[in-house]
Amino acid sequence: MIQRVQFPINPEDVHNDDILRSKIKPLISKNVESFNYTFIKRSLDARSKKIKIQCVIDVYIDENIPNNKPYYSAKNVAKEKSVTIIGAGPAGLFAALHAINKGIKPIIFERGKKVRDRRRDLADLNKKGIVNPESNYCFGEGGAGTYSDGKLYTRSKKRGDVKTVLKWFIHFGADENILIDAHPHIGTNKLPKIIEEIRAEIIKHGGEIHFNSKLTDITIVDNAIEEITINENKKFPTSNLLLATGHSARDVLYLLHDNGIKLEAKPFALGVRIEHQQELIDKIQYWGKKSNEYLPPAAYALVTQVEEVGVYSFCMCPGGIIAPCATQSGEVVTNGWSPSKRNNPYANSGIVMTINPEKLSKNYKTDPFVGLKFQQQIEKVCWEKAGKNQQVPAQRLLDFMQDKKSFDFPRSSYIPGVKSVMLKEVFPLFMIKNFKKAFKDFDKKMPGFLTNDAVIHAPESRTSSPVKIPRDKISLESPQVEGLYPCGEGGGYAGGIVSAAIDGINCMRKIIEKIN
Repeated sequence: MIQRVQFPINPEDVHNDDILRSKIKPLISKNVESFNYTFIKRSLDARSKKIKIQCVIDVYIDENIPNNKPYYSAKNVAKEKSVTIIGAGPAGLFAALHAINKGIKPIIFERGKKVRDRRRDLADLNKKGIVNPESNYCFGEGGAGTYSDGKLYTRSKKRGDVKTVLKWFIHFGADENILIDAHPHIGTNKLPKIIEEIRAEIIKHGGEIHFNSKLTDITIVDNAIEEITINENKKFPTSNLLLATGHSARDVLYLLHDNGIKLEAKPFALGVRIEHQQELIDKIQYWGKKSNEYLPPAAYALVTQVEEVGVYSFCMCPGGIIAPCATQSGEVVTNGWSPSKRNNPYANSGIVMTINPEKLSKNYKTDPFVGLKFQQQIEKVCWEKAGKNQQVPAQRLLDFMQDKKSFDFPRSSYIPGVKSVMLKEVFPLFMIKNFKKAFKDFDKKMPGFLTNDAVIHAPESRTSSPVKIPRDKISLESPQVEGLYPCGEGGGYAGGIVSAAIDGINCMRKIIEKIN
């Protein structure tokens, strides 16, 4: 018999077997002396000064805990029908995993380099300000999340099976705790090895992955995909193309537009990345306490409405680092990441607001690029204001609130460095007003958040794509072009590692249904 129980426990006792059993026993059937148990969910509850871990546990009475491993299996697909995938981020890789699981051969073309080879380009970007437009934090094996995220939390539970994605990550090397923790996190230091294992699995079973292979053209005949061009001169016939290029492949969007494929301007998020000392966030969230071996570095999630516009925290990184995420010279972009231990002294988060295309231009229905152009404009202004390198415009938080120029800064985790710029010179007035009102509201929710020791870095501009590639809700195929499947963040259908992976699986499932 299996019985599910739920109870709070002190953080220091969550791994103590004797205490756990003493908590479980009064909650299960009477006269049971022997039982096994396994965690289903663990979540930190700091709503009161008595901080607890809320536990959901399955208790196995008179039976053993089943071993459901392995979580993933594959077939040899070397001689099977194939599907072409553009992009080796989570959408593309998980689509490929689903393909070899079902007996279909995936052929992946990735514009960037292998995950380990990206490191030298990231080092040049951080230390020298040199942007490789094909290999950076956004482009390359593993996608944007590999070196600038690592978080697996998603609200997209209605879109697909989140547990399947998490189990596949575990199969390829992630910690089993990602199935249990309410906000699972792998860590940027561990993701590259997992991505390598996924690649090895795909190749081992007959799939193909081609790096330094950029989509430069598509051939459409009688409203159907017939051929793609890679690196300007290599032609590959294909009748099913899964397009999983990520949120920063602007050239692909223009390529589609030039080929007569309809695109739509969509709401997107844009803002800043703010950095506090992690110790301050711990004290705010933990009632004056510091994080310790039982309490992880504290996180936060903030949201408010200003003038009917949502302003919210995004990709909050406890113990994290702010990274330069530009994809070409002449622009500045920030993002954040955390190592698995989250042991850096800084806490950073994107603070972004929803930008609706109709606010930017009356022509948003005929010009799908109004949001993208606005995004580019902000990134270019930041580049110019900060000295035309990878330094970012920055302002202390209270200075920003009081319209004062910042003359010095606490140390920042952003390696290229910061430059004092009045952010009202970077963002339009409506954004400045909304940010100021939002920060006041955030300080009410987290007293102490408004401090001049916090620094705003600009911009956080790649949280989501400002362009959507329309697709049919049932078939997930382009209504205009047979065989074209827009997918993941680049298509406007996902917003993180897990949701992109789910969308990749869903699209590949539809392609396989069609093939079969």
